[in-house]
This record gives sequence, C-alpha cells and structure tokens, in this order.
Amino acid sequence: MPGNLFIISAPSGAGKTSLVHALLDINPHIDLSVSYTTRDPRPGEQDGKDYHFVSRDEFLAMAKRGEFLESAEVYGNLYGTSQTWIGQEKAKGRDILLEIDWQGAAQVRRLFPDCISIFILPPSMKALEQRLKGRGKDNDAVIAKRMAAVREDVAHIAEFDYVIINDNLNEALRELGAVVLSAKLTCAKQLTRHQALINQLQKPE
Repeated sequence: MPGNLFIISAPSGAGKTSLVHALLDINPHIDLSVSYTTRDPRPGEQDGKDYHFVSRDEFLAMAKRGEFLESAEVYGNLYGTSQTWIGQEKAKGRDILLEIDWQGAAQVRRLFPDCISIFILPPSMKALEQRLKGRGKDNDAVIAKRMAAVREDVAHIAEFDYVIINDNLNEALRELGAVVLSAKLTCAKQLTRHQALINQLQKPE
C-alpha cells in the first residue's frame, strides 16, 4: 500500500524544523524529503542530511530536466523537491514528509491531491521575532524581511488541512503525531490493509 505524503509549512521562525525533527525522532515509519537548495549551509548543517546544497546553475539544470516535484525561490534562494525519490518511497509504503513553504505546497497538491497538509503557527508575532533573533543566524535586515513575509504566509492558511499552534513543543508534537496517526486510520486505508479480516467478519455463519 502506498505511503502517505505530508506537507508541513510555516512562517520562518515558527519552529517548524524543530517540530519536524522531534517527530522523526519518535516515528521510525516516516522519512523526511531532503530538498535541494542554492543557499549556503548554515553552521552545523550537513549536505545530504539537512539539504542537498547545489549551485544555482546546477539547480536550474535539474529543473529544466523536470527532476523537481516543486520548486520555489525564497529570499533569493532556490529550493526544490526530488519527484523521483518521493514516488519511489511512497510506492514502498513509506510515509514521506515535506518541509516546504506555501508556494511549494500548492505545487505538490496539484500533483498529489491526496497529500495531507499541515500549517504551523507561532503563538504570537512577539514570540516569532524572539525566535528569529534567538537563532542567531540572520542579521536585522533579514529578520525584518522574514517578519514582513508572515502576513503573506498566513494568508494561505485556509489552503491547508490542519493547523497547529507551536506554543509548547511537546504539545505541538503530540498534535502533529495525532495527524500522522489519523491518516493511517482512514476507512480507505484500513479496508486495504485489513481486507482479509473484513472479509472474514462478513462471512455468514
């Protein structure tokens, strides 16, 4: 049975990445799709684990060959998701998680209309600003740009299936885990997974 495809999007600084990594730590049945990007690695990031870091020319060549499920430019950097890898993993029955922005999410929905999309919100604008400054990864100009983009990001929230407010990481993780579990328990999935049992229960005495 094909696996589920989950999309997680959020304004920058909402804690999306921390939440995703926490989910992966407790759920061995879901894999993170590692995106390609033209941006420089941040301190501690590893090529092939956090992102596939490539040049702009290499990225554009891959896009021209149709290798990306979705791609977008965010803050001057290009990001893309490997369509081939996702198709292969889903066919194996693996659940796949995409950590992408709302633009990429819209592209994925067109190709995988059965995907499950989740939008992560910060508890407040003040908390968002504190998180962005606390990361110590961006200068004031970049932080201001990210804060200004929040309004546009949140304007697309109605396009998503679920919304989680990441005020407390453990509570947000519990809610995210519930979404992942519920996707496995839909009638269509269970009918396929347990067809033998259902047939047995329907047999006349």
